[in-house]
Amino acid sequence: MTKIYIVRHGETDWNCEGRLQGGTNTSLNQRGKQQAMACRSYFENKACNAMYTSSLDRASQTAAIINETLQLPFYTLKEFAERTFGVAEGMTYEERIKNYPDKIYPNQESIEDLKQRISKGLQTIQHQYPEGKVILVTHGAVIHTLFTMVKNSSIYPQSDLLSNGGVSLIYNKDGIWWLDNYNEIQHLKDMSKIDISFFVNL
Repeated sequence: MTKIYIVRHGETDWNCEGRLQGGTNTSLNQRGKQQAMACRSYFENKACNAMYTSSLDRASQTAAIINETLQLPFYTLKEFAERTFGVAEGMTYEERIKNYPDKIYPNQESIEDLKQRISKGLQTIQHQYPEGKVILVTHGAVIHTLFTMVKNSSIYPQSDLLSNGGVSLIYNKDGIWWLDNYNEIQHLKDMSKIDISFFVNL
């Protein structure tokens, strides 16, 4: 049985500003680095076998911080990069609603194409670790879409927001993906004591 702990990347300045990031390559802010370190503590006793990350910096930075002490085999999979949103990338929520109230953004990646590459990425992980537990750091729209692809998709309300640094778990049993739990955030409750000075250049 393959188990995948799915982490949404740490916070960026664009997250704070409500800007749509998509394929734009943004970096973690200081709070995002704290969230990544809190995730690292979450995984200390999980005995995972490998670390996977999206190819975008905000995810790979999160993964690198988590993996600093875990020292797991580290893989980058472009299949888990964020959905691209065309001309809407960089726009605030207010700008998007004003210009595209139907949320149909010119040149955005289709849901069908996104699902295809997510499926390819899941197949890669399952092939490499058919009986393993791995960590995957990826993005909000990817996670939302992935949750529509599992067998028990109805347990996740699509209106729910996913926290930066939140952790979810899916597993594959007899060739079928299931959602175990989603958006665990207890490890993020007290980040005030975390010293991020070591990671300022990540």
